[in-house]
Amino acid sequence: MADIKDLNDILRDEEPEAGRNSQHGTANDPEMEGLTLYEKKALLVNRELDSHGMGKYQWYIFFLCGFGYLIDLMYAQAFGLVEPAIQQEFGFSDKQSGNIFSSFSAGLTAGAFVWGVLVDIIGRQYAFNLTVLISAVFGMCLAAPNNYDGVLVLTAFVGFGVGGNIPIDTTICLEFLPQNRRFLLAMLSVFQPLGVVLSSGIAYGLIPKYSCGNGADEKPLPACNSVASGVACCTKSSNMGWRYTCICLGAICLTIFFLRFVVFRFQESPKFLLYRGKDEKAVEVLRHVAEFNGRQSTITLESFEALTSEVTSNASREPMLGAGSKQLKFSWGEKIKLEFQRYKLLFSTFNMARLTILVWITYIFDYWGFSIAGSFLPKILLKKNSAISISVSQTYRNFIIIYICGVPGVLLGCLMYAVPRVGRKWAMVFSSALMGISLFLFATVNTEASNIGLNAMEYFFQSMFNAVLYAWTPEAFAAPIRGTACGIASFWGRLFSIVSPLIAADLLEKSLNAPLYLAGGGVFVCTIAIMLMPVKSLGAQSY
Repeated sequence: MADIKDLNDILRDEEPEAGRNSQHGTANDPEMEGLTLYEKKALLVNRELDSHGMGKYQWYIFFLCGFGYLIDLMYAQAFGLVEPAIQQEFGFSDKQSGNIFSSFSAGLTAGAFVWGVLVDIIGRQYAFNLTVLISAVFGMCLAAPNNYDGVLVLTAFVGFGVGGNIPIDTTICLEFLPQNRRFLLAMLSVFQPLGVVLSSGIAYGLIPKYSCGNGADEKPLPACNSVASGVACCTKSSNMGWRYTCICLGAICLTIFFLRFVVFRFQESPKFLLYRGKDEKAVEVLRHVAEFNGRQSTITLESFEALTSEVTSNASREPMLGAGSKQLKFSWGEKIKLEFQRYKLLFSTFNMARLTILVWITYIFDYWGFSIAGSFLPKILLKKNSAISISVSQTYRNFIIIYICGVPGVLLGCLMYAVPRVGRKWAMVFSSALMGISLFLFATVNTEASNIGLNAMEYFFQSMFNAVLYAWTPEAFAAPIRGTACGIASFWGRLFSIVSPLIAADLLEKSLNAPLYLAGGGVFVCTIAIMLMPVKSLGAQSY
């Protein structure tokens, strides 16, 4: 939770006198002392949502945002699972195998930045639906290409849709949850290992059965572009398993879009509407949420107008967030100035600048580590198991065992999230350190038991770490820059995840275990960055 009182001096407005006479006024309310006008209105929204508790609307939002998390790692895992079969059909080298992961990461990078920024400009509602629709359409189209270049292009577009999910979904969920249920932000990450298990299960059912070999078989068929005409080779018709897998994953995304857009109509975030000056619409949303939960909303437009006191207050002539209808009448110059004021919040104080930079470093090396792990652990495990005579089918079965361990990892992260003297910070320190250790240990052994156990250990602590990190990040920043802050952090991580698979692919040609050391080293950088983070108070208001 960001130290709002320090970072928002440039947006501070004198408390309007009229607000003292309102039922929602600030008189004798120490919690509102020193807050900006926007923060006072956001506090009223928090209190309104707290009074609802965890209603039906909140549970719908939780699960629909969770499906966004599911898509994120479902696809990240899928490309690691289908790449060996794609390589077998198109005949590219191990070094070129990194291109598909970099292509996906390039799309994720663009998506994280574009959607992260847009969500604070156009609103949460459009981004919430469009990201999933893009993932669905291009995901199903992945089954069509007859060459590797076509696969790479479509993979980037899938990444563009998927890349916006985490920053958008955490932002949305946080802004509708009551304060005492924010641990559910960490619980969202339980959908990620479920997405990995779902992806692995589909691949297990389709790829070994409809595959012409993926390099782990005793006598794999060569690619047709590498042999003379008439020689038996890996044709498209004999290698449809990876295509069927892509179609199934795209269909899952389309189903989620249908649930989000048709079955349940998501309302725009009231906090977004407030800092855009649309107080009346914010009241309408709160009324809709209350009615959906079988309650009555206590907030009226007069509640916000009393705080704004447009007629009687001349406390500030500067453009300010949350100024109601007055904000809608700003000139273009004032609106642009207000936008720059929003972005300056990321570096408005020393502690805020330190927090922002360390969050960027953490995301960079977190994505560095798990992008290598997600991309290359399936291939490394296939090769290691092939060396000890374990079949391809059995290896794909083992993937399911390994990735189901992410579920208890997330649950432990949720439990640690609110433990006194441990909390967010030390949960991330311990889980990242143990994730790095498991990668290093996997590089030193090769038995079936150790391969399953150490991979399961790596994914357990990866899931625990990301559950806490993704939940804590939106808490650390205020709503006017929340989507932008999460999006830019994700952007930096995604940007470095373009480079890391290329380096890992080059190292893989020289040593099977080199990518594991590269991933583990990056994860340990996360551990150090988190230890240097400023301590954030537990349970503080999230504006």
